[in-house]
Amino acid sequence: MMALDQIPKRDWYSVLGADPSADASDLKHKYQKLVLMYHPDKQSTAALEELEERRQRFLEVGQAWKVLGNEQSRKEYDLQRHGDRSFSLSCRCGGRYSVGEQEAAAIGLVPCDTCSLMVELLHDS
Repeated sequence: MMALDQIPKRDWYSVLGADPSADASDLKHKYQKLVLMYHPDKQSTAALEELEERRQRFLEVGQAWKVLGNEQSRKEYDLQRHGDRSFSLSCRCGGRYSVGEQEAAAIGLVPCDTCSLMVELLHDS
């Protein structure tokens, strides 16, 4: 059964200070830099109020990397960012069939992102 994803509430690219067109290695570099900057073990001289802000920032950076560091979740997030609802289905190989709402209206076959299997989209008339 295809699942409709929720529209994201955060701009994970801005959390990492990255451009949406950035490649995976650039995102990883920005993530690593921010994690070191906001890591709780590096905050011994910060004021108490600032410690909580930095801890929240550290958690946000981790969540941004969780979404953008994985190719499939980044693809789904990018679809959602553009206001396009996405649909996905698990493949028997462990991969996913994913398609945006606008794409779904125009295509008939959707390939799995890891193997050569495809599913056919049937449109209600």
